[in-house]
Amino acid sequence: MELELLDENERKLNNLTLAVYILQAVSLLVGVTGIVAVIINYVKRDDVRGTLYESHFEWQIRTFWLALLGYVIGAVLTWLLVGFVILFAVWVWYIYRVVKGFLYFNDRKPLPLQ
Repeated sequence: MELELLDENERKLNNLTLAVYILQAVSLLVGVTGIVAVIINYVKRDDVRGTLYESHFEWQIRTFWLALLGYVIGAVLTWLLVGFVILFAVWVWYIYRVVKGFLYFNDRKPLPLQ
């Protein structure tokens, strides 16, 4: 197995990155786990610098903040009804970001930060 070749520190970072992706996915049903995920990202950010996981942490952080912004805008605009469309679009975009990030993580590839 490829994970057997990882040293102990890299294995911890690998597991932590996976846990954050899981927390982000669960946040689609239980929103508070997304907050827990981004707190983990910020607390452990220095530990992943210079590793494969750095791009994943940046991706996860950016996903959280952009989704939060989109949800706030959508919520404010619900009285115009267009907010419901925005909320749905942000929800779909969030799923896309979590899935794409996980697939890159699973392939042990860094994410292009765009």
